Amino acid sequence: MISIKSPSLTPVSCPQALLGVGCLAFALLAFMLVRQLVKQRRPPGFPPGPSPIPVIGNIFSLATEPHVFLKKQSEVHGQIFSLDLGGILTVVLNGYDCVRECLYHQGEVFADRPSLPLFKKMTKMGGLLNCKYGKGWNEHRKLACSSFRYFGSGQKLFEKKISEECMFFVDAIDEHKGKPFNPKHLVTNAVSNITNLIIFGQRFTYDDRNFQHMIEIFSENVELAVSGWALLYNAFPYIEYVPFGKHQKLFRNAAEVYNFLQEVINGFSQGRVPHAPRHYVDAYLDELEQNAGVQGSSFSYENLIYSVGELIIAGTETTTNTLRWAMLYMALYPNIQERVHKEIDSVLSNGRAPTLEDKQRMPYIEAVLHEILRFCNIVPLGIFRATSQDAKVNGYTIPKGTMVITNLYSVHFDEKYWNDPGVFSPERFLDSSGNFVRREAFLPFSLGKASFLKTSISYDWLNQVIPQRLSCLFADLR
Repeated sequence: MISIKSPSLTPVSCPQALLGVGCLAFALLAFMLVRQLVKQRRPPGFPPGPSPIPVIGNIFSLATEPHVFLKKQSEVHGQIFSLDLGGILTVVLNGYDCVRECLYHQGEVFADRPSLPLFKKMTKMGGLLNCKYGKGWNEHRKLACSSFRYFGSGQKLFEKKISEECMFFVDAIDEHKGKPFNPKHLVTNAVSNITNLIIFGQRFTYDDRNFQHMIEIFSENVELAVSGWALLYNAFPYIEYVPFGKHQKLFRNAAEVYNFLQEVINGFSQGRVPHAPRHYVDAYLDELEQNAGVQGSSFSYENLIYSVGELIIAGTETTTNTLRWAMLYMALYPNIQERVHKEIDSVLSNGRAPTLEDKQRMPYIEAVLHEILRFCNIVPLGIFRATSQDAKVNGYTIPKGTMVITNLYSVHFDEKYWNDPGVFSPERFLDSSGNFVRREAFLPFSLGKASFLKTSISYDWLNQVIPQRLSCLFADLR
């Protein structure tokens, strides 16, 4: 009988084990470092830009007032230059000529969205705002635009609903009886209700705590999404596993909002009659049923939740911030406020409510609104874009998939198109006869195919709520 002895195993000491783990960790770290440095190399023909810090690139440069920093860099590197956001090569467009060349003359090329880890985490690159340019984007854009026309600006009744919301808004202000208060909450709720009428067919009362909480979270997430933590997450998505940081707050907020939206959508879809939509949610569910089983369809219940959330944000944040800036600048410039009062009083006799037809008879108010949008830069960097194919701009080569930032602040302060751009002057939108005139380099909500959210809804609100008893709103500021 033959016996076989197994070879003895040499025991590994604790120091040897630690050394092995340390060597493995060092090799992994070295590999990641080399990989990151390779990602940071500018490809041939790529626009120049400020020198990046190894690994993290130019991220910290965008921590505060990024639009101002980018405009200053354009004075050094030209209207089109590049940034390194932690290995994410980015092209920045500055000045009206450069932005128009890319977003108008090459609109198809610059219409995509970047595949950023944050977008993938938040909406899986679905929904409406962050959807990749293509079939899904076109389907959702078409539905959103037709819904906003059919349930909103295309209805004469909708104008009356805006006026009614204005009255709710003014009555809520009157409850403060002339005492100081922060108008942000009331303005946000009132503006959001205009979008809610289209999305859900109903408004939310100002004392609806659940909806108020959701709006607060939306506003917070808009700020968090452009914070330094968001940029760090896009560059180093593995920090998702770090238990602290603003990115974790962003994810918790998003989960809470999506749960709330799901409940709201379920509630407002009750009693739905197929092919007889009452609002955007019904229209989307019709599309979802019609495309059930269709291969490649982008309509899904998950994308409905994402789209509703993005429409609420897009229909609320821009107009809310515009009105808040309007309040501030009316207080800062009493002479402008006085002229606004006089124009309102001359057009709206006997205290009647304004209509959109009155807009043509209020050129100075139109000029004030446009100057606020220009001077205050409601969306200074727009929404991040990406190239859908290789592009050629000003002799530079921009590869497909490159992230693109449009510095709209630089457009509105472009001295080639604006005299004394640092001065707040509504008169720049008036001709010698006092008539309103449009300005070519006025792009408050960007330009091109991917900027469709500049709907008439925002302008309807701006042109109704300010004439609507503006004298009452600012009476105590005199």
